[in-house]
Amino acid sequence: MSPAEPNPVAPAPAASPASAARRRTVIDALRRGAVPESGLDLLATGLDRFEGALDAELESVASGGAVFKAVRGEYGSGKTFFTRWLGERAKRLGFAVAEIQISETETPLHRLETVYRRLTERLTTSSFPPSALRPIVDAWFYALEEDALAADVSEDELAGEVEELLTARLADVSRHAPSFATALRGYRASLAEGDEATAAAVLAWLGGQPHVAAAARRSAGVRGDLDHFGALGFLQGLLTVLRDSGHRGLFVVLDEVETLQRVRSDARDKALNALRQLIDEAHSGRFPGLYLVITGTPAFYDGQQGVQRLAPLAQRLATDFTTDPRFDNPRAVQLRLPGFTQESLVRLGVAIRDLYAAGAAAPDRIRRLADDAYVADLARAVGGALGGKVGVAPRLYLKKLVGDVLDRIDQFDDFDPRRHYRLTVNSGELTDVERNSAAAGSADDIALDVDV
Repeated sequence: MSPAEPNPVAPAPAASPASAARRRTVIDALRRGAVPESGLDLLATGLDRFEGALDAELESVASGGAVFKAVRGEYGSGKTFFTRWLGERAKRLGFAVAEIQISETETPLHRLETVYRRLTERLTTSSFPPSALRPIVDAWFYALEEDALAADVSEDELAGEVEELLTARLADVSRHAPSFATALRGYRASLAEGDEATAAAVLAWLGGQPHVAAAARRSAGVRGDLDHFGALGFLQGLLTVLRDSGHRGLFVVLDEVETLQRVRSDARDKALNALRQLIDEAHSGRFPGLYLVITGTPAFYDGQQGVQRLAPLAQRLATDFTTDPRFDNPRAVQLRLPGFTQESLVRLGVAIRDLYAAGAAAPDRIRRLADDAYVADLARAVGGALGGKVGVAPRLYLKKLVGDVLDRIDQFDDFDPRRHYRLTVNSGELTDVERNSAAAGSADDIALDVDV
């Protein structure tokens, strides 16, 4: 496969109709109270206003550009849902995708080598689940061999021609991170010698893993572990490998960046500066093919313990949100998710009811007993259990709708949710934000009837 000019990118194609497997993936996740990993297009309501601008940005990235996007919203506004929905659109266009949870202990943003390691661990494509690093690298070497053979080299000359192509393709990367190309050579050499253990260890080092055996590193000609500054060079190298192996780009989400507000001030300042550096490097053209998204709460973007703490970063992310949300600019660097209203929560519930019914043994009974009016009643009840804060209700509402109501209707012929079900919310099943919102005399149990 040749790294020739990329084909023009059409708008993200519509996903295939809901198969039994896709429905099951979505419903199983909602039953657990989690955001589905895939199938988000089946639930996407109210996101059509973003589609045109975001598809145009994906097209720009696939053509060699780079985009940075900041998504803002309160808890429950659907930030994770939104980024996974956008990631699915990117994956259908041939992007590789990685979602990274930022946390003080597991993935501190001020240590970009750790962020890069998580990226390679969670790298996925339309064909391969995480980690897709090895199949991507193998596909790259295959593409180099195909390009060499297309130049009519003999079998004896093939290895040398591949080495020349490797050097040429990674020339820009090698100026910043020469060990990236060195490690790739070491990986290929180990495979040629039939030394699978060393090849796997070298690839782990290439993916940013620490504590790789010294013997494997010596064999590949590399030393030490990846550091903060080397991580940027390795990201640049990964983008080159992705492009040459037939992928259109890399879509990366740094989720829950607002956790920076809770770390030590010195670590917070380093993390904010790392974020500023990523934005500047992307805009400078160093990372062609990168679509980078961060998510955070309004307090992170507007508060003195977040973005506003670093003036250059605040300037880069500044966006006008003083107008009616209907007129928010989806092309701006920041996108505002307004969160759920009672009406939009009911629409989502109806969509999930219909999705569930499509795979149920008795779809008519599902739609009759969990009709639109009951779906709306349950939404109001869950919102009431959380102090009337509809914005924090979606996760719990969908969990109750699927696990407590629809599953029972599907399994028990004589179950009627209006007669046999009373909503109960135990504090143990709530997140911290939901627990703080719960308006109850007792923190242990909330009981609400949902009779009409």
